[in-house]
Amino acid sequence: MTATNPGVAEGGAGRGAAPARAAGWGSGGFSGQAAALRRRYPTVDDLKARARRRTPRFAYDFVAGGVGEDLCLARNRAALDAIVITPRLGLDVARIDTAITLFGRDYRAPFGVAPMGLAGLLWPGVDEALARAAQRARIPYVLSTVANTTIERVGQLAPDVFWYQLYGVPGNDHAVSFDLVARAERAGAHALVVTMDVPVRSKRTRDVRNGLVVPFRPTLRTALDAARAPQWGLAMLRHGQPRFENFLAYAGADANTTDLASYVFQKMAGPMTWEMVARLRQAWPRAFLVKGLLHPDDAEKAVSLGVDGIVVSNHGGRQFDAAPASIDALAEIAARVGDSTSLIVDGGMMHGLDLLRALRCGAQAAFAGRAFLFGYGALGEEGGDHVARLFEEELRLALAQSGAVSVAEARGAGTTM
Repeated sequence: MTATNPGVAEGGAGRGAAPARAAGWGSGGFSGQAAALRRRYPTVDDLKARARRRTPRFAYDFVAGGVGEDLCLARNRAALDAIVITPRLGLDVARIDTAITLFGRDYRAPFGVAPMGLAGLLWPGVDEALARAAQRARIPYVLSTVANTTIERVGQLAPDVFWYQLYGVPGNDHAVSFDLVARAERAGAHALVVTMDVPVRSKRTRDVRNGLVVPFRPTLRTALDAARAPQWGLAMLRHGQPRFENFLAYAGADANTTDLASYVFQKMAGPMTWEMVARLRQAWPRAFLVKGLLHPDDAEKAVSLGVDGIVVSNHGGRQFDAAPASIDALAEIAARVGDSTSLIVDGGMMHGLDLLRALRCGAQAAFAGRAFLFGYGALGEEGGDHVARLFEEELRLALAQSGAVSVAEARGAGTTM
Protein backbone atom coordinates (compact mmCIF):
# COMPACT_ATOMS: atom_id res chain seq x y z
CA MET A 1 0.00 0.00 0.00
CA THR A 2 1.22 3.48 -0.81
CA ALA A 3 0.12 6.21 1.60
CA THR A 4 0.62 9.94 1.55
CA ASN A 5 1.40 11.88 4.72
CA PRO A 6 2.72 9.14 7.01
CA GLY A 7 1.57 10.98 10.13
CA VAL A 8 -2.15 10.68 9.28
CA ALA A 9 -3.55 7.24 9.96
CA GLU A 10 -6.75 7.63 11.95
CA GLY A 11 -8.79 5.88 9.27
CA GLY A 12 -7.59 2.81 7.45
CA ALA A 13 -8.67 -0.71 6.71
CA GLY A 14 -10.93 -2.62 9.03
CA ARG A 15 -14.49 -3.48 9.88
CA GLY A 16 -16.61 -0.34 9.84
CA ALA A 17 -13.61 1.98 9.48
CA ALA A 18 -14.46 4.91 7.24
CA PRO A 19 -11.84 7.37 5.97
CA ALA A 20 -11.08 9.89 8.71
CA ARG A 21 -11.72 13.61 8.23
CA ALA A 22 -9.68 16.21 10.08
CA ALA A 23 -11.29 19.27 11.63
CA GLY A 24 -8.38 21.26 12.97
CA TRP A 25 -4.89 20.24 14.03
CA GLY A 26 -4.11 17.14 16.09
CA SER A 27 -5.54 13.71 16.73
CA GLY A 28 -8.58 15.13 18.47
CA GLY A 29 -9.69 16.68 15.22
CA PHE A 30 -10.43 13.35 13.57
CA SER A 31 -13.83 11.70 13.70
CA GLY A 32 -15.15 8.20 13.12
CA GLN A 33 -15.03 4.86 14.90
CA ALA A 34 -11.38 4.13 14.11
CA ALA A 35 -10.30 7.57 15.29
CA ALA A 36 -12.25 7.17 18.53
CA LEU A 37 -10.59 3.82 19.23
CA ARG A 38 -7.20 5.31 18.47
CA ARG A 39 -7.70 8.06 21.04
CA ARG A 40 -8.91 5.65 23.70
CA TYR A 41 -6.41 2.86 22.96
CA PRO A 42 -3.42 4.44 21.22
CA THR A 43 -1.05 1.53 21.94
CA VAL A 44 -1.12 -2.23 22.35
CA ASP A 45 -0.28 -1.71 26.03
CA ASP A 46 -3.61 0.10 26.45
CA LEU A 47 -5.40 -2.87 24.89
CA LYS A 48 -3.43 -5.25 27.12
CA ALA A 49 -4.58 -3.40 30.23
CA ARG A 50 -8.23 -3.59 29.20
CA ALA A 51 -7.96 -7.26 28.22
CA ARG A 52 -6.52 -8.00 31.64
CA ARG A 53 -9.49 -6.34 33.34
CA ARG A 54 -12.02 -8.26 31.23
CA THR A 55 -10.63 -11.79 31.63
CA PRO A 56 -10.05 -14.19 34.54
CA ARG A 57 -6.55 -14.31 35.89
CA PHE A 58 -5.88 -17.88 34.73
CA ALA A 59 -6.89 -16.97 31.15
CA TYR A 60 -4.86 -13.76 31.07
CA ASP A 61 -1.80 -15.42 32.60
CA PHE A 62 -1.94 -18.19 30.02
CA VAL A 63 -1.63 -15.63 27.23
CA ALA A 64 0.63 -13.04 28.85
CA GLY A 65 3.01 -15.39 30.65
CA GLY A 66 6.11 -17.20 29.48
CA VAL A 67 7.98 -20.24 30.66
CA GLY A 68 9.69 -20.56 34.04
CA GLU A 69 10.31 -17.16 35.57
CA ASP A 70 9.53 -15.20 32.37
CA LEU A 71 13.22 -14.43 31.78
CA CYS A 72 13.06 -15.12 28.04
CA LEU A 73 9.88 -13.07 27.81
CA ALA A 74 11.68 -10.09 29.36
CA ARG A 75 14.74 -10.72 27.19
CA ASN A 76 12.67 -10.30 24.03
CA ARG A 77 11.48 -6.89 25.15
CA ALA A 78 14.86 -5.70 26.39
CA ALA A 79 16.62 -6.74 23.19
CA LEU A 80 14.11 -4.92 20.99
CA ASP A 81 14.35 -1.78 23.11
CA ALA A 82 18.15 -1.87 22.90
CA ILE A 83 18.15 -1.50 19.10
CA VAL A 84 18.90 2.10 18.15
CA ILE A 85 18.42 3.28 14.56
CA THR A 86 20.20 6.41 13.40
CA PRO A 87 17.84 8.37 11.11
CA ARG A 88 18.82 9.78 7.72
CA LEU A 89 17.42 13.26 7.06
CA GLY A 90 16.83 15.59 4.14
CA LEU A 91 15.05 12.86 2.16
CA ASP A 92 11.61 12.93 0.56
CA VAL A 93 9.47 10.65 2.73
CA ALA A 94 6.07 12.07 1.75
CA ARG A 95 4.98 8.75 0.25
CA ILE A 96 5.44 5.58 2.28
CA ASP A 97 4.95 2.10 0.79
CA THR A 98 4.51 -0.72 3.32
CA ALA A 99 3.58 -3.43 0.80
CA ILE A 100 5.61 -6.64 0.57
CA THR A 101 5.66 -9.84 -1.44
CA LEU A 102 6.17 -13.12 0.42
CA PHE A 103 6.46 -16.39 -1.44
CA GLY A 104 4.87 -14.93 -4.55
CA ARG A 105 1.88 -13.31 -2.82
CA ASP A 106 1.33 -9.63 -2.14
CA TYR A 107 0.51 -8.36 1.35
CA ARG A 108 -0.36 -4.91 2.63
CA ALA A 109 2.41 -4.68 5.24
CA PRO A 110 5.39 -6.64 6.62
CA PHE A 111 3.61 -8.10 9.63
CA GLY A 112 1.19 -10.91 10.29
CA VAL A 113 -0.71 -12.84 12.95
CA ALA A 114 1.46 -15.53 14.55
CA PRO A 115 0.03 -18.97 15.38
CA MET A 116 -1.49 -19.17 18.85
CA GLY A 117 -2.68 -22.38 20.46
CA LEU A 118 -5.72 -22.42 22.74
CA ALA A 119 -6.30 -18.73 22.03
CA GLY A 120 -10.00 -19.24 22.78
CA LEU A 121 -9.10 -19.44 26.45
CA LEU A 122 -8.60 -15.67 26.48
CA TRP A 123 -11.92 -15.09 24.72
CA PRO A 124 -14.19 -17.37 22.69
CA GLY A 125 -14.15 -16.96 18.92
CA VAL A 126 -10.75 -15.26 18.75
CA ASP A 127 -9.25 -17.53 16.06
CA GLU A 128 -12.00 -16.84 13.55
CA ALA A 129 -12.19 -13.14 14.43
CA LEU A 130 -8.46 -12.65 13.86
CA ALA A 131 -8.62 -14.61 10.60
CA ARG A 132 -11.32 -12.21 9.40
CA ALA A 133 -9.29 -9.22 10.54
CA ALA A 134 -6.18 -10.48 8.72
CA GLN A 135 -8.18 -10.99 5.55
CA ARG A 136 -9.49 -7.42 5.75
CA ALA A 137 -6.02 -6.03 6.45
CA ARG A 138 -4.42 -8.35 3.87
CA ILE A 139 -1.71 -9.61 6.18
CA PRO A 140 -0.72 -13.27 6.76
CA TYR A 141 -2.75 -15.25 9.29
CA VAL A 142 -1.11 -18.42 10.64
CA LEU A 143 -3.55 -20.93 12.14
CA SER A 144 -2.19 -23.10 14.94
CA THR A 145 -2.63 -26.87 14.94
CA VAL A 146 -4.14 -26.48 18.42
CA ALA A 147 -6.43 -23.59 17.53
CA ASN A 148 -10.06 -23.67 18.57
CA THR A 149 -11.43 -23.64 15.05
CA THR A 150 -10.81 -25.85 12.06
CA ILE A 151 -8.41 -25.66 9.15
CA GLU A 152 -11.35 -25.77 6.76
CA ARG A 153 -13.16 -22.89 8.46
CA VAL A 154 -10.16 -20.58 8.31
CA GLY A 155 -9.64 -21.49 4.68
CA GLN A 156 -13.10 -20.05 4.06
CA LEU A 157 -12.66 -16.96 6.25
CA ALA A 158 -9.18 -15.90 5.09
CA PRO A 159 -8.64 -17.36 1.61
CA ASP A 160 -6.09 -14.75 0.53
CA VAL A 161 -3.87 -14.78 3.63
CA PHE A 162 -4.19 -18.26 5.19
CA TRP A 163 -1.04 -20.05 6.40
CA TYR A 164 -1.02 -23.22 8.51
CA GLN A 165 1.29 -24.07 11.42
CA LEU A 166 1.98 -27.73 12.15
CA TYR A 167 2.86 -29.49 15.38
CA GLY A 168 3.86 -33.10 14.81
CA VAL A 169 1.74 -36.03 15.96
CA PRO A 170 4.37 -38.81 15.95
CA GLY A 171 2.21 -41.93 16.37
CA ASN A 172 1.70 -44.36 13.50
CA ASP A 173 4.59 -42.87 11.51
CA HIS A 174 3.05 -39.37 11.68
CA ALA A 175 -0.16 -40.43 9.95
CA VAL A 176 -2.12 -37.64 11.65
CA SER A 177 0.60 -35.09 10.85
CA PHE A 178 0.41 -35.89 7.16
CA ASP A 179 -3.38 -35.84 7.21
CA LEU A 180 -3.37 -32.38 8.82
CA VAL A 181 -0.99 -31.22 6.07
CA ALA A 182 -3.27 -32.67 3.38
CA ARG A 183 -6.27 -30.90 4.92
CA ALA A 184 -4.37 -27.62 4.92
CA GLU A 185 -3.49 -28.07 1.26
CA ARG A 186 -7.11 -28.79 0.33
CA ALA A 187 -8.27 -25.78 2.39
CA GLY A 188 -5.99 -23.51 0.37
CA ALA A 189 -3.23 -22.66 2.86
CA HIS A 190 -0.55 -20.71 1.03
CA ALA A 191 2.27 -21.74 3.36
CA LEU A 192 3.04 -24.55 5.78
CA VAL A 193 4.93 -23.53 8.94
CA VAL A 194 6.46 -26.51 10.75
CA THR A 195 7.26 -25.77 14.38
CA MET A 196 10.47 -27.36 15.69
CA ASP A 197 11.02 -25.78 19.12
CA VAL A 198 8.77 -28.00 21.26
CA PRO A 199 10.80 -31.21 21.73
CA VAL A 200 9.24 -31.53 25.20
CA ARG A 201 6.48 -29.70 27.04
CA SER A 202 7.61 -26.71 29.02
CA LYS A 203 6.81 -25.79 32.62
CA ARG A 204 4.82 -22.56 32.54
CA THR A 205 4.91 -21.47 36.13
CA ARG A 206 1.91 -19.17 36.03
CA ASP A 207 -0.26 -21.98 34.70
CA VAL A 208 1.02 -24.33 37.40
CA ARG A 209 0.22 -21.83 40.14
CA ASN A 210 -3.23 -21.20 38.68
CA GLY A 211 -3.98 -24.91 38.38
CA LEU A 212 -4.87 -24.41 34.72
CA VAL A 213 -6.61 -27.35 33.08
CA VAL A 214 -8.72 -27.69 29.95
CA PRO A 215 -11.59 -28.28 30.18
CA PHE A 216 -12.06 -26.11 33.27
CA ARG A 217 -12.86 -27.83 36.51
CA PRO A 218 -15.55 -26.12 38.61
CA THR A 219 -13.61 -25.30 41.76
CA LEU A 220 -14.14 -22.45 44.17
CA ARG A 221 -10.96 -20.80 42.90
CA THR A 222 -11.91 -20.89 39.22
CA ALA A 223 -15.42 -19.75 40.05
CA LEU A 224 -14.14 -16.74 41.97
CA ASP A 225 -11.64 -15.99 39.22
CA ALA A 226 -14.32 -16.12 36.54
CA ALA A 227 -16.70 -14.01 38.65
CA ARG A 228 -14.43 -10.98 38.23
CA ALA A 229 -14.89 -11.23 34.47
CA PRO A 230 -18.66 -11.58 33.94
CA GLN A 231 -18.55 -10.75 30.21
CA TRP A 232 -16.00 -13.50 29.67
CA GLY A 233 -18.20 -15.93 31.60
CA LEU A 234 -21.25 -15.09 29.52
CA ALA A 235 -19.24 -15.54 26.33
CA MET A 236 -18.08 -18.97 27.51
CA LEU A 237 -21.65 -19.96 28.32
CA ARG A 238 -22.76 -18.94 24.82
CA HIS A 239 -19.89 -20.56 22.92
CA GLY A 240 -18.84 -23.39 25.22
CA GLN A 241 -15.34 -24.16 26.46
CA PRO A 242 -12.51 -24.00 23.89
CA ARG A 243 -11.96 -27.28 22.04
CA PHE A 244 -9.12 -28.55 19.88
CA GLU A 245 -11.41 -28.74 16.88
CA ASN A 246 -8.84 -29.99 14.36
CA PHE A 247 -8.47 -33.26 16.27
CA LEU A 248 -12.14 -34.23 16.22
CA ALA A 249 -11.49 -36.34 13.11
CA TYR A 250 -8.88 -38.37 14.99
CA ALA A 251 -10.22 -38.57 18.53
CA GLY A 252 -13.60 -39.81 17.28
CA ALA A 253 -16.77 -38.14 16.07
CA ASP A 254 -18.34 -38.48 19.52
CA ALA A 255 -15.34 -37.04 21.37
CA ASN A 256 -16.22 -34.39 23.92
CA THR A 257 -14.05 -31.51 25.11
CA THR A 258 -12.26 -33.71 27.65
CA ASP A 259 -11.62 -36.43 25.07
CA LEU A 260 -10.10 -33.92 22.64
CA ALA A 261 -7.89 -32.36 25.30
CA SER A 262 -6.70 -35.80 26.44
CA TYR A 263 -5.97 -36.84 22.85
CA VAL A 264 -3.83 -33.76 22.22
CA PHE A 265 -1.97 -34.17 25.50
CA GLN A 266 -1.17 -37.82 24.85
CA LYS A 267 -0.56 -37.85 21.09
CA MET A 268 0.98 -34.47 20.28
CA ALA A 269 4.26 -35.09 22.10
CA GLY A 270 7.79 -35.56 20.85
CA PRO A 271 10.42 -33.73 18.81
CA MET A 272 10.12 -32.62 15.20
CA THR A 273 13.25 -34.13 13.66
CA TRP A 274 15.15 -33.05 10.57
CA GLU A 275 14.21 -36.35 8.95
CA MET A 276 10.54 -35.47 9.42
CA VAL A 277 11.11 -31.96 8.09
CA ALA A 278 12.57 -33.47 4.92
CA ARG A 279 9.54 -35.73 4.50
CA LEU A 280 7.12 -32.86 5.01
CA ARG A 281 9.07 -30.71 2.56
CA GLN A 282 8.54 -33.37 -0.10
CA ALA A 283 4.83 -33.68 0.72
CA TRP A 284 4.01 -29.95 0.65
CA PRO A 285 3.77 -28.26 -2.78
CA ARG A 286 3.67 -24.61 -1.69
CA ALA A 287 5.76 -22.30 0.47
CA PHE A 288 7.41 -24.31 3.25
CA LEU A 289 8.81 -22.76 6.44
CA VAL A 290 10.29 -24.05 9.67
CA LYS A 291 9.64 -22.15 12.90
CA GLY A 292 11.57 -21.88 16.15
CA LEU A 293 15.16 -21.81 14.95
CA LEU A 294 17.66 -19.71 16.93
CA HIS A 295 21.07 -21.14 15.99
CA PRO A 296 22.79 -20.29 12.66
CA ASP A 297 23.84 -23.93 12.20
CA ASP A 298 20.22 -25.04 12.42
CA ALA A 299 19.31 -22.36 9.89
CA GLU A 300 21.94 -23.72 7.51
CA LYS A 301 20.54 -27.22 7.96
CA ALA A 302 17.05 -25.99 7.13
CA VAL A 303 18.28 -24.27 3.98
CA SER A 304 20.03 -27.48 2.91
CA LEU A 305 16.67 -29.27 3.10
CA GLY A 306 15.07 -26.79 0.73
CA VAL A 307 12.91 -24.68 3.03
CA ASP A 308 11.50 -21.49 1.54
CA GLY A 309 11.64 -19.58 4.79
CA ILE A 310 12.60 -19.63 8.47
CA VAL A 311 10.63 -18.13 11.34
CA VAL A 312 13.28 -17.10 13.86
CA SER A 313 11.46 -17.54 17.15
CA ASN A 314 11.84 -18.47 20.81
CA HIS A 315 8.13 -19.33 20.99
CA GLY A 316 7.30 -15.96 22.48
CA GLY A 317 9.38 -16.78 25.56
CA ARG A 318 7.08 -19.73 26.30
CA GLN A 319 9.38 -22.71 25.78
CA PHE A 320 12.97 -22.30 27.10
CA ASP A 321 13.76 -19.58 29.63
CA ALA A 322 17.46 -19.50 28.78
CA ALA A 323 16.89 -18.97 25.05
CA PRO A 324 18.24 -15.83 23.40
CA ALA A 325 15.95 -13.03 22.31
CA SER A 326 14.52 -13.76 18.89
CA ILE A 327 15.72 -10.42 17.49
CA ASP A 328 19.32 -11.16 18.59
CA ALA A 329 19.20 -14.61 16.98
CA LEU A 330 17.75 -13.07 13.83
CA ALA A 331 20.79 -10.88 13.27
CA GLU A 332 23.13 -13.89 13.53
CA ILE A 333 20.99 -16.08 11.28
CA ALA A 334 20.59 -13.30 8.72
CA ALA A 335 24.36 -12.93 8.54
CA ARG A 336 24.70 -16.66 7.85
CA VAL A 337 21.76 -17.51 5.53
CA GLY A 338 19.94 -14.26 4.81
CA ASP A 339 20.79 -14.36 1.10
CA SER A 340 19.50 -17.91 0.59
CA THR A 341 16.09 -17.96 2.28
CA SER A 342 13.32 -15.68 3.52
CA LEU A 343 13.45 -14.75 7.21
CA ILE A 344 10.52 -13.91 9.45
CA VAL A 345 10.81 -13.19 13.17
CA ASP A 346 8.41 -13.25 16.10
CA GLY A 347 8.78 -12.64 19.81
CA GLY A 348 7.73 -9.49 21.65
CA MET A 349 6.41 -7.43 18.71
CA MET A 350 4.18 -4.80 20.31
CA HIS A 351 4.71 -1.65 18.23
CA GLY A 352 5.37 -0.57 14.66
CA LEU A 353 8.83 0.51 15.74
CA ASP A 354 9.52 -3.14 16.65
CA LEU A 355 8.64 -4.05 13.06
CA LEU A 356 11.20 -1.57 11.73
CA ARG A 357 13.80 -3.00 14.11
CA ALA A 358 13.05 -6.48 12.75
CA LEU A 359 13.45 -5.29 9.17
CA ARG A 360 16.76 -3.64 9.97
CA CYS A 361 18.02 -6.89 11.55
CA GLY A 362 17.33 -8.85 8.39
CA ALA A 363 13.69 -9.98 8.47
CA GLN A 364 11.32 -9.76 5.53
CA ALA A 365 8.45 -9.57 8.01
CA ALA A 366 7.65 -9.85 11.71
CA PHE A 367 4.70 -11.68 13.22
CA ALA A 368 2.86 -10.84 16.43
CA GLY A 369 0.67 -13.05 18.59
CA ARG A 370 -0.08 -11.51 21.96
CA ALA A 371 -0.69 -8.03 20.51
CA PHE A 372 -3.59 -9.33 18.42
CA LEU A 373 -4.95 -11.43 21.27
CA PHE A 374 -4.92 -8.42 23.58
CA GLY A 375 -6.78 -6.45 20.91
CA TYR A 376 -9.53 -9.02 20.70
CA GLY A 377 -9.66 -9.49 24.47
CA ALA A 378 -10.12 -5.74 24.88
CA LEU A 379 -12.46 -4.89 22.01
CA GLY A 380 -13.93 -8.05 20.54
CA GLU A 381 -14.37 -8.22 16.77
CA GLU A 382 -12.91 -4.75 16.20
CA GLY A 383 -9.77 -5.60 18.16
CA GLY A 384 -7.83 -7.31 15.39
CA ASP A 385 -8.58 -4.49 12.97
CA HIS A 386 -7.47 -1.91 15.52
CA VAL A 387 -4.13 -3.63 16.18
CA ALA A 388 -3.48 -3.90 12.44
CA ARG A 389 -4.19 -0.18 12.06
CA LEU A 390 -1.92 0.69 14.99
CA PHE A 391 0.94 -1.41 13.62
CA GLU A 392 0.61 0.05 10.15
CA GLU A 393 0.42 3.64 11.39
CA GLU A 394 3.39 3.19 13.73
CA LEU A 395 5.42 1.44 11.05
CA ARG A 396 4.79 4.21 8.52
CA LEU A 397 5.86 6.82 11.05
CA ALA A 398 8.97 4.81 11.97
CA LEU A 399 9.93 4.36 8.32
CA ALA A 400 9.58 8.07 7.60
CA GLN A 401 11.49 9.09 10.71
CA SER A 402 14.32 6.72 9.83
CA GLY A 403 14.55 8.03 6.26
CA ALA A 404 13.12 5.02 4.42
CA VAL A 405 10.05 5.06 2.17
CA SER A 406 9.62 1.30 1.69
CA VAL A 407 10.29 -2.03 3.32
CA ALA A 408 13.12 -2.67 0.87
CA GLU A 409 14.83 0.57 1.89
CA ALA A 410 14.33 -0.19 5.58
CA ARG A 411 16.15 -3.49 5.08
CA GLY A 412 18.92 -1.99 2.96
CA ALA A 413 20.35 1.33 1.94
CA GLY A 414 17.65 3.62 3.28
CA THR A 415 18.91 3.69 6.86
CA THR A 416 21.99 2.96 8.90
CA MET A 417 21.87 1.43 12.32
